Amino acid sequence: MKHLLSRAVVTAFVGSCALGILEAQNAGTPARPAQGNAQAPNADPYFNNAAAGTTTFPLAAPAGADSKAITTAPQGAVNQGLFTPGAWKYGTAFDPPPNSKIWNPVKLKMLQGGKVTGGTLFSATDPSTYCAIANAGYDFIWTEMQHSSNDWQTIAKMWATCPHAKAVPGVRVAYTDEREIQHALDAGALVLVVPTVDTVEEAIEARNWAYFPPLGRRSNGGGQAFDPAVWGGVPGGYRNTINDNIVLILMIETLEGLKNADAIAKVPGVTAVFAASGDLGNFSGYRQGTPDYERAINIVHDAAVKAGVRLCGPFAWRDRPDFTCFQAGSETAAIARGAAAELGPLANTQPVPEVGPYSRR
Repeated sequence: MKHLLSRAVVTAFVGSCALGILEAQNAGTPARPAQGNAQAPNADPYFNNAAAGTTTFPLAAPAGADSKAITTAPQGAVNQGLFTPGAWKYGTAFDPPPNSKIWNPVKLKMLQGGKVTGGTLFSATDPSTYCAIANAGYDFIWTEMQHSSNDWQTIAKMWATCPHAKAVPGVRVAYTDEREIQHALDAGALVLVVPTVDTVEEAIEARNWAYFPPLGRRSNGGGQAFDPAVWGGVPGGYRNTINDNIVLILMIETLEGLKNADAIAKVPGVTAVFAASGDLGNFSGYRQGTPDYERAINIVHDAAVKAGVRLCGPFAWRDRPDFTCFQAGSETAAIARGAAAELGPLANTQPVPEVGPYSRR
């Protein structure tokens, strides 16, 4: 498989065909992260640094002299002539090995057209709770960072407890922001949900911080995502393959977002758009089932279909046409449903005392 998002999609710069390119060129099975993989040493974002004790630098500028590098390239350089950022030919240092396969099962399932489910972790920060919900059957965990008071250090520790659970770590960040998105990805998130995207400019900003160059502007700063115990040992190496494995979901929640939905969905690198069931009602003033509300949802539907990206919504819409990506309930809701299923007719059958705190009021 070619380095699709970092090279081919950038070259073509046509968002509507990005998913088709990926589908056509990757029909294999996901590769499991393998510790001790030959690429693991290159998981270190600083592996290009000079080795300790290096004393000679053949292409270094002469001491105290102007090397004129801004106008003249060294012999053998690909980029010759005046240094011009817009004309720079991106190098091959971070290309994945030939025939690399998708190793994120959520991305692979999306490419194959399957229905993807995300269980919501809203308030819990206990690693055992996270690992339990991550192994309960969901495809990814929607870790809530928009409406919760959790911090990134806590979330990173929680994800690191069972990084290879059945469900991959995902997160809804608070807003389109370099710090939020890079914290999420450096901690190991493979599914990134960005809320309240109103404009193409915001969609591009989210894309830029989600992807490494040349598609985006994510900094190669490290974090536990690079650790061999997390994603550092994946076949091909994390830095070289993550652009093809990130799932980027942009939420359309406002009237402004609806107006720009077509263009937002076509931004290269966008994997899916999410029709926000609650906030589209909040911002439109109409409830589900009314013509005005349904029109808003259908605008997001149409944008996804025209752009060739996936369409997400609440789990209750799992049978709605063309929806293949869903946010399921929270950990507390899952506990309640699980207890009810386990207890069956014995659930909520305790008697009501005549006195005391459990008596009828």
